[in-house]
Amino acid sequence: MDIDRRKFLASAGKGLGLMAVSSATVASLLKNVQAAGKSVDHLSPVEAATDEDFWATIQQSFSVTRGIINLNNGGVSPSPRIVTEAFVRYTWQQEDATAYTMWQILEPQSETVRTGLAEIFGCDAEEIAITRNASESLEILMMGLDLTSGDEILTSTQDYPRMITTLKQRELREGLKLKLIPIPIAPAKADEIAAAYEKAITPRTKLILVSHQINLTGQINPVKKVCELARARGIDTIVDGAHAFAQFDFKRDDLQCDYYGTSLHKWLYAPKGTGMLYVKKDKIAKVWALMASEDKNKNDIRKFEEIGTHSAAMRLAIGEAVLFHRAIGGKRKEERLRYLSRYWMNNLKAIPKVGFNTSFDPTQSCAIANFKVEGIDPVKLGGYLMSKHKIFTTPIVHEEFSGVRITPNVYTTLWELDRFCSVVGDVARKGLPAA
Repeated sequence: MDIDRRKFLASAGKGLGLMAVSSATVASLLKNVQAAGKSVDHLSPVEAATDEDFWATIQQSFSVTRGIINLNNGGVSPSPRIVTEAFVRYTWQQEDATAYTMWQILEPQSETVRTGLAEIFGCDAEEIAITRNASESLEILMMGLDLTSGDEILTSTQDYPRMITTLKQRELREGLKLKLIPIPIAPAKADEIAAAYEKAITPRTKLILVSHQINLTGQINPVKKVCELARARGIDTIVDGAHAFAQFDFKRDDLQCDYYGTSLHKWLYAPKGTGMLYVKKDKIAKVWALMASEDKNKNDIRKFEEIGTHSAAMRLAIGEAVLFHRAIGGKRKEERLRYLSRYWMNNLKAIPKVGFNTSFDPTQSCAIANFKVEGIDPVKLGGYLMSKHKIFTTPIVHEEFSGVRITPNVYTTLWELDRFCSVVGDVARKGLPAA
């Protein structure tokens, strides 16, 4: 792990200077995180997950309020101070001789960001496009793949609403058929989900959209199996990785996917409005760009970045987010996030009336989980937690289930989770207090 970090830092520092830590504040913060990482190098990731001294250093890297217990990190996450400081620094820099500085000095440096993201994902840098979020990445794919009237698109009823809306638009405009299928909630085995997709495939199925991790429950789907069964039938598969990338540790080859879209402002902690698109190199030419690009760019991953004038600052500050992620260690981070989720889940599971819409199986969930209290409306429960106790959560009401989504982060303390569990335990035993 240390060798990989040194290799990345060395390559990033050559010529472009993107990853060079220029301020004393950033240098000190990063040095503290790296030193803390070395202090647990002798521990396995699972053992390091419970080393509170190490995680105290990580917690201090964020400038978050402690007046609110934020258990809604699934939608968007705070960035560590080194990322925010970099974003501000690049913003000021691009205001000086803007057309020259932004396009000739700063924008070319995003190639180093591309390399850093590719190393985390485990692919060639020429297969990575830097976008504004997962929605943009996925819409490039869903709107860019050729389909004809009568072709069938398959996805689940639990996939992200904006993605379903996108496919419904194609259905309306082009005469396609969108097929939505239910998938098991907290299944005994993830293979049950793959079986649901396989059963739903017909000879007319041309495209499958599958979430790497369901945003509603935190369910980690068997993406590799879905991709393999689709490929064997000549079907394209788009993987929605909005909530998975940099939350738990994996590589492209673990998924066997041809297309992947994700946000970077969730678990990589990059600036808000940053995302990533992966397209396998031999597939780039067949995907139309969302905004037209010159024909000479047909095989260039950068054609998907043609969005007109945009700030260079957000893109470049992704570099510091990459550094921070590597300093923690991807597997350590995964195990800490899973430890935090299991901490509160195990505290609540023995309480009567508390149930879960998320599997406890470590291969099926990580940081995100969804619970319910029998007889308690999740929206009212979420409102009570925030208004009375300043605990911010995500009530979920779906046609197939309901509950409250809880998403701690590396800056979350055990004390905060204890307080959350105490309040929920009181509600489960006594009900919500009268308004």
